[in-house]
Amino acid sequence: MTQMTIGHLYTSLHAGCASAVARVLEANGVEVEFSDLDADDIAEVLESGEIDLLVSSWFPRDEKFMGPGLRIIGDLYQPVTSFAAFEPLGPIETLLASDFDRVIVADDSREAFDSASARLPALSELPVEIVGEGALVEQLEKAQAMGSRPLVVATQPHAIFHLPLLHVIEDSASLLGKEMSARMIIRDDAARNADQDLLDELSEMMLGNKVMSALDYAIGVEGQDPDDAAEAWQRGRLLPR
Repeated sequence: MTQMTIGHLYTSLHAGCASAVARVLEANGVEVEFSDLDADDIAEVLESGEIDLLVSSWFPRDEKFMGPGLRIIGDLYQPVTSFAAFEPLGPIETLLASDFDRVIVADDSREAFDSASARLPALSELPVEIVGEGALVEQLEKAQAMGSRPLVVATQPHAIFHLPLLHVIEDSASLLGKEMSARMIIRDDAARNADQDLLDELSEMMLGNKVMSALDYAIGVEGQDPDDAAEAWQRGRLLPR
């Protein structure tokens, strides 16, 4: 197969992931085009065949996108929604409202937090602030400078976890949900036309949450082009040695 269209959500995280996958495709002689998607577009473009490869879907959450003529490959990273704070603390079930002054929740983690909060009555009196994903780094840097003590709820990977700012709080009961798997959905036609060695390489490709957080930071905070950030990853320059 000499050409492939990659679809991905229009966020710095997913753009970085798509560009990293594109580096592998291009190294195998495949010409790549990108299609930026809203979440509401995904089912339609998969069904219509407008894209060959979706990067990436979070399973089991996104099982709804699977249908005839599609297959799942790879395990690129492991998204998980986490509690965090500026300093190490005990398990979330042992903490009290007096340990914090508010809750800051990344917008994409709101549903998970709403479900978990019902099981954390000791924290119910804390004010809750919902913050867009792109604004989370700036918001938390300001909070730290002001001496604030927020309980943070955000989904890894994220640019904020690239900084030495937060300590993840133990959530042994998975109140915010279990770890997921970021996988690729490829059309059967595209898979049949692709070289088997390429499919094997994509299936074995591992970015991990640490790399993905670094990509998100480079693109979303530092303003790097996704392709430049993916090249830095490929050449081993994305993370400090």
